[in-house]
Amino acid sequence: MSAELMVLLIVIATALAFDFTNGFHDTANAMATSIATGALKPKTAVALSGVLNLIGAFLSVAVAATVAKGIVKLDDVGGQDLLVIVFAGLVGGILWNLLTWLLGLPSSSSHALFGGLIGSTIAALGWNGVIWASGSDGVLIKIVLPALLAPVIAAMVAAIGTFVVYRITRGVDQEKSEEGFRWGQIGSASLVSLAHGTNDAQKTMGVIFLALVAYGSLDKDDHMPLWVMAACAVAIALGTYLGGWRIIRTLGKGLVEIESPQGLAAESTSAAIILTSAHFGLPLSTTQTATGAILGTGIGKGAEVRWRVMGRMAVAWMLTLPMAGIVGAICWVIANLIGGLPGVLVVLGILIAGALGIYLRSRRDPVGTHNVNEWPEGHQSPTSAPSPIDQNHAG
Repeated sequence: MSAELMVLLIVIATALAFDFTNGFHDTANAMATSIATGALKPKTAVALSGVLNLIGAFLSVAVAATVAKGIVKLDDVGGQDLLVIVFAGLVGGILWNLLTWLLGLPSSSSHALFGGLIGSTIAALGWNGVIWASGSDGVLIKIVLPALLAPVIAAMVAAIGTFVVYRITRGVDQEKSEEGFRWGQIGSASLVSLAHGTNDAQKTMGVIFLALVAYGSLDKDDHMPLWVMAACAVAIALGTYLGGWRIIRTLGKGLVEIESPQGLAAESTSAAIILTSAHFGLPLSTTQTATGAILGTGIGKGAEVRWRVMGRMAVAWMLTLPMAGIVGAICWVIANLIGGLPGVLVVLGILIAGALGIYLRSRRDPVGTHNVNEWPEGHQSPTSAPSPIDQNHAG
């Protein structure tokens, strides 16, 4: 087995590992509100989400094409050099995903991946090695602009939807209304899971496609191999089933005290925006979209929002691209200084050691199905006087 083939296999395995972390990191996007309101039991929620992520991964490859061809200038690099760039970028994305999971912060797995790839590309090829803008394509148009707009649009749509829902149902018995909305949440949460698979699994498909182009197994204009789609679908589904309970708790209980009508509005908004972005090949951050929608439901209901928690999320969002990029660049420098397969193996060792250290640290304060709906002491749920919408709804 040649050294270049070994590097390719390591890159593919690392890409699937990233896909796995993407799954458990982003389970909260679809299921946090359903778990928080009691519409679904925690284990049932993650199992349902895992199955629908698996199905969603086969529905489209538009986002995969953007990742494979829209970040690195493929004419400037190829072979093992490109493989090392991709590998270093993946390591940056995985480590940032694990760190934010440990902190319970719903940062963007997508931006962690893109940041890692951009950082390793800049370290290897300079600023001109990245496709910053090319007509309607490029990092600025396809990644940065949606990152700025998605949470704002999601918050606005969800706020309006929540206000309208509460106004329409204000004369309905609250207990019956809650039960009906919980059933509706099962459908809307399922749609978000399907949309997540359609959008996020494709990002890893694009990375593996990029690695196969670098190795020479594929041409950049070839179709996505079925085995790549299947492998990525299974990896993200397994990660989703594991359940990222820390982030589920933050989104379900940490931002606003959410009720079933809010959950339905948030999930419907997220699903609509994510599916639209997948159709147009925009590798949207499902995390930012879901978080923006949940924030919007709090505003639309007139409920108290934990702005300190929102502030921590916003800081994590702003840091994701640059921090993952710095890690990706450092990993490329280490691999390049050592050279060849040994350099890749050293960086792989760093990744394994870092992941193990973060996992062991997480065991000091475990979060699971037993406490996912309990906000930690010292961060109790906010209490506030009922808003006019609440009073109408209760009446």
